[in-house]
Amino acid sequence: MKQIVVACGSGVATSQTVASKVNRLLKDNKVPAEVIAVDIKSVDRYIDKSVAYIAITKVTKEYPIPVINGIAFLTGVGQDVEFQKIVDAVNS
Repeated sequence: MKQIVVACGSGVATSQTVASKVNRLLKDNKVPAEVIAVDIKSVDRYIDKSVAYIAITKVTKEYPIPVINGIAFLTGVGQDVEFQKIVDAVNS
């Protein structure tokens, strides 16, 4: 199963909330992937094993995988567009 990483400052509240929501969307849409939540300091350890990175904080470097706007999953604004980016990353 493909992995998606989501990170916030502490890896507790916000990233867990987004991970839970995206995991539900993936399941509802029968997309074979899972989201794991980590703290921002640990994200580089998971990049090589992930097909996408859902960022809650401002991204200051480039990654070899798509970076998804995690705020969209908190607010609902632009969520469909960002979710499609995840689906595309999983299917590529």
